[in-house]
Amino acid sequence: MWDFSIGRALGLMGRTLPFILLRMAVYFGITLGYILVTGVGAGVGWGIGGFGDADFRATTTAWGGFAGFGIFGAIMYWAREYILYIVKAGHIAVLVELLDGKQVPRGRSQVSHASAVIKERFPQASALFLMDQLIKGVVRAISGLLRGILTILPVPGVHQFASILSAFLRIAVGFVDEVILAYAIRTQSDNAWMSTREALVLYGQNYKPMLKNAAWLALIVYGLSFLVFALMLAPAALVVYLTPGSWAAGGVVFALLLAWSVKAALLEPFAITCMMQVYFETIEGQTPKPEWDSKLEQMSGKFRKLKERAFGSGGASATDPTPQPASY
Repeated sequence: MWDFSIGRALGLMGRTLPFILLRMAVYFGITLGYILVTGVGAGVGWGIGGFGDADFRATTTAWGGFAGFGIFGAIMYWAREYILYIVKAGHIAVLVELLDGKQVPRGRSQVSHASAVIKERFPQASALFLMDQLIKGVVRAISGLLRGILTILPVPGVHQFASILSAFLRIAVGFVDEVILAYAIRTQSDNAWMSTREALVLYGQNYKPMLKNAAWLALIVYGLSFLVFALMLAPAALVVYLTPGSWAAGGVVFALLLAWSVKAALLEPFAITCMMQVYFETIEGQTPKPEWDSKLEQMSGKFRKLKERAFGSGGASATDPTPQPASY
């Protein structure tokens, strides 16, 4: 089946409780922010609707709710790189040390310790965010290998199956980019771009076991997320009922947000911890193969861009202050 230990992953998560609590505060806070700002927008629309008839009020209430939701969504879009920098990367740094058998501080000092590690490796949030985006692009290219292999097989219906499999793998590899970042943090190299390049080559030459375990984790995580979504429909419906006017889709949207917050705060770190186990155990004793370096360079423009930064950084840390928006 899978190559990770669920018990060990849960144990490691328990030892990073300060970060689990931080993730819960951040992601449940984001969900609450969506709900409150959407409610305020609906309330403003409801008030404006008082100048017209019932249909006009229903329309302005709905548009007010959508406007509030969109405004808060735009705020979170611009905050995403700082969430990666402060919350996700810090948690990864602590998990890396625990997987290597090192002792880490407990309580509030654990977060401070992790923040210091990340700031030493990635002095600017924008550099880490750019690296994460490049990693995502390369990982997607690697996951496309399996689809390419399937499409050349002379089997009826294999193209449709390959399309479905490719869509599923795009979801499954969503946990992998942070594992690659974990390698860059673990090596403590002066050139984080070079470490990331090595990590991606090692991932590519072991893509079969990595994709297999990523697929299992996707089934586990999204299956549990669906259960959370079903459980959250009732309280979400209550929120919609208390919101001025009627917004039938609101209950589903809020339930999805609540399920997303549970997934991001609890299920994603579990999946990442499992994938880190698999990755570090799989690559133990291996060195990056030149043929895979060449293959990734041919497959992915993101990998070529990452190599340019790796060899052009002169051995410095990942401190590029001006990532190009097009790379995002």
